[in-house]
Amino acid sequence: MLSLPLKFDCLRRRNIVKLLKLVRNKLQNLLCFVKMSVSEPELQSPPFDPTKPTLPISYPIKTLKDLESRSYFNSFHYPFNKASVPLKSVLPNRRRLLVCHDLAGGYLDDKWVQGGTNPEAYGIWHWYLMDVFVYFSHTLVTLPPPCWTNTAHRHGVKVLGTFITEWDEGKVVCNELLSTKESAHMYAERLAELAVALGFDGWLINMEVKLDPGQIPNMKEFVNHLTQTMHSSVPGSLVIWYDSVTIHGDLLWQNQLNDKNKPFFDICDGIFVNYTWKENYPRDSAAVAGDRNFDVYMGIDVFGRNTFGGGQWNTNDALDVIKKGETSAAIFAPAWNYETHQLPNFQTSQNRWWGLVEKSWGIVQNYPKDLPFYTNFDQGHGHHFSVDGAEISNDPWNNLSCQGFQPLLEFVDNPTLDSIQTLVDFNEASYSGGGNITFKGTLEDNAFFTRRLFHGELLLGDLPVNFTYSVKSEGDSQLGLSLQFSSTMNKSTSILLASQEIYQFSSKFSQVITTRPHEKPGNSPGWVIQEASIAMNGYKLTEIHAVCYRSKPEFNKPGPAHNPVKYFAVLGHITIKNSEKKSGFPPSSSWLVEAQFIKWTFVSRGSKTLSVKLIWKLKDGTDTVFPNYNIYAKKLAKQVVSDRDGSLEDVPKYLGMAHVETFYVSDLSVPCETSSLKFVVQVCAADGTCQKLDDCPTFSIDVKGQ
Repeated sequence: MLSLPLKFDCLRRRNIVKLLKLVRNKLQNLLCFVKMSVSEPELQSPPFDPTKPTLPISYPIKTLKDLESRSYFNSFHYPFNKASVPLKSVLPNRRRLLVCHDLAGGYLDDKWVQGGTNPEAYGIWHWYLMDVFVYFSHTLVTLPPPCWTNTAHRHGVKVLGTFITEWDEGKVVCNELLSTKESAHMYAERLAELAVALGFDGWLINMEVKLDPGQIPNMKEFVNHLTQTMHSSVPGSLVIWYDSVTIHGDLLWQNQLNDKNKPFFDICDGIFVNYTWKENYPRDSAAVAGDRNFDVYMGIDVFGRNTFGGGQWNTNDALDVIKKGETSAAIFAPAWNYETHQLPNFQTSQNRWWGLVEKSWGIVQNYPKDLPFYTNFDQGHGHHFSVDGAEISNDPWNNLSCQGFQPLLEFVDNPTLDSIQTLVDFNEASYSGGGNITFKGTLEDNAFFTRRLFHGELLLGDLPVNFTYSVKSEGDSQLGLSLQFSSTMNKSTSILLASQEIYQFSSKFSQVITTRPHEKPGNSPGWVIQEASIAMNGYKLTEIHAVCYRSKPEFNKPGPAHNPVKYFAVLGHITIKNSEKKSGFPPSSSWLVEAQFIKWTFVSRGSKTLSVKLIWKLKDGTDTVFPNYNIYAKKLAKQVVSDRDGSLEDVPKYLGMAHVETFYVSDLSVPCETSSLKFVVQVCAADGTCQKLDDCPTFSIDVKGQ
């Protein structure tokens, strides 16, 4: 046996070893996130000056002085940070799901407004399970990067920024903020102004400091004035109070709605209840809230820090209790599986985790709702980028603003080898963007397989509706779409869109419509566009499924009947639009394209780099209705051809995508033989079509003499 001093010494060494391991793990996680942007130029740059031209970024406001002075609006980065996708949905009177982003302090890969280079960047694509998204960080004024607002709005989800005070610095902030009624109102108006200008939908107010009781009246003035100002400026906006400081000024989390925090709840749109509640607290809180029970959001910390149910893979246990208690839920830090590297990989663990949320909470967002409806299944990251079936870049990238409507793919754990696996794929060729849906496995000759893609709420009118989708497949693998409709009399009708007549299972559908397949000129080989028109006046499109099947049996290769054969097909996009609605693009002469902040940097032997801000608008002053623009550069060089001067035009180089009418070109390499540069702004419509490059607006810069 060890002597007592030696025993304590061993225990001390063991504890030190455990502590060192813990520190090592923390440092490894931190290093992981540093690596995400270590190659970006900001790390080699002087201290950040928001007034100077550089690659546009999203960033928070750190001081009350900067908030009061409105200095953000004088920033070079401000025009790039405006969200471009409006929100059409209203907050329903039912239980809701709020999701609060929290990832290593925020502003990582998502800060690069025009997109970054990390194809493994964090993202969310299960928007159909939530109603409200909060972008959170521990900085005074957290402004959501526009990529989150754009993709959330596209899916009908509201987006909130965060106003937070904490620690000693937060106490100083509150002393200034709450010094007078006028100061409380002024800062509230500054916050509302930012939300309106940047296009997001409100604020989470997180006051985690002890207040003097005499400051409470002005705190209530701040919350009430912010709420009223937001409501008058942005109909449907939200201001939500976090359960921290009480009406008496104590920093004391209640973990429920009660008389100590209800006065704040009464003057805003809801309360985010702290995480350490007990099983009866949701129902008790609902009773206190009365007919506003769904404005109570019971918190769940996914990391499981003293949260009910333990969070992590048991998050759905807390959701079940909240659902029974007739309140709403607030999930905090859903990036847990990304930060902790859950196996086997992020894509699978993310789908599995949100699958548990869906099983407990259910689907809350349905689409398509409006026409035109377009999706290319892009998650906002990938290893290549395509336009109309042609790959225009093979560089790795990320940009959540590019995320299309996401399919409601049901998660299947441990799929069997004799079934069809369905996954959003980033390695197979894409028709548009960087993603697709891949179907692979085995399928018998006369069998078919269906997979849910969307739940819809699309009411069809008098005009026929066109359905267009792109498919790339191998062998006799075929892919169609199954459409489910309901009438006002609750009559259900199913229509199969297929590339040929299907006799072997056509009885499973009310009607089979044969599509018109064709290959568009200029597409990469293999993509086939399928088209069909449907007239269903008064019916509502409620579901879209993919249908995997094979060619007619007589066309199959000889072999035993019902022989399982390898199946492989890729779905590239789906477009739904009115038949008479044509994609019209203004001619290039209708646009005014200008350049600002032109900067040349000489490298060596006559070569140089160019940085420039491009801006464009229609000459007639019409507000543009185009969701995005692809930006290209052509480098023109002089050469001698048959003893006479000629010009050599390079293939346009894809530079990136803009979601506002401006784009910053940073350090574009310009070889010494280049005589001029032509920038091309390719206009893209809501139905996914893009203007031909030869018809697009351009801007040229003379290189000679620079």
